Amino acid sequence: MSDLADHLAEGTTTVCRAWVVTRKDGAVYGFTDHDMSLEIDGVTCRASSGLSAGALQGSTGLSVDNVEATGALSDAAITEADLRAGRWDDAEVVAYLVNWMDTEAFEVLFRGRLGEIAWGGGAFSADLRGLAEQLNKVRGRVYQARCDAVLGDNRCRKDLSGEIFSLEVTVEAVDENRILTLPALDLYAAKWFERGRVDVLDGKAAGAVAQVKTDRSGATGRRIELWSKLLAPLQPGARIRLTAGCDKRAETCRFKFDNFLNYRGCPHIPGEDWLLAYPTSGAINDGGKR
Repeated sequence: MSDLADHLAEGTTTVCRAWVVTRKDGAVYGFTDHDMSLEIDGVTCRASSGLSAGALQGSTGLSVDNVEATGALSDAAITEADLRAGRWDDAEVVAYLVNWMDTEAFEVLFRGRLGEIAWGGGAFSADLRGLAEQLNKVRGRVYQARCDAVLGDNRCRKDLSGEIFSLEVTVEAVDENRILTLPALDLYAAKWFERGRVDVLDGKAAGAVAQVKTDRSGATGRRIELWSKLLAPLQPGARIRLTAGCDKRAETCRFKFDNFLNYRGCPHIPGEDWLLAYPTSGAINDGGKR
């Protein structure tokens, strides 16, 4: 039996619950419903931090477990600005039952991620989704002419660290939190960053990520339009990192990125018009393209 199980068998117990939340940006937060802060598994879990959770209910199958975390928004822990910016989305959650008299005696009750988050009126609530939720995601590949890898991932294998594919620049103007004006980037062809990525490096929107819709050169500088507004306000003077875009075509992979050996599409797969083709007496019927 574990130390916690031995303690529970005594009848009189000194247990509480704690949660450790790790965001995608690497920030780690600890919470406990005890009236004093505790150090659990190397993380300080702060008391009176405003986070609590309902009874943990596990189930068989792949459905989402009936678990919800609720709490109060505060400047010291979970803020509305961070929720709105998406910094808590899909954060990893570990829930503990711990003996507060001996914090080395604990058991993990739940391990998963934050799901749908709602907030308002100074409070928030979030679904807790267990590890089985990952099995609900669609897996496998679709055979298509264009590449299905993500630029720079372990399937694409393209190194994007060089300045030709990744550039840090200062934003000169922002319109609707979606259209960015940058200095003239004369070394980069128009549309070079189209379908690429923007990472905000500092300011109130630090950590935000967005996809580039259009990339145009103009008289006032480079104009970058995003597919959607950034969730946190981006201000002129902020530093961003631009990553070159890929339209997934074989020609782009070969000539722009020199990475055709790692191309993950099927460029020679027959198109839909091939299904309507038929042999004729006046042409060479060798299966070639007409």
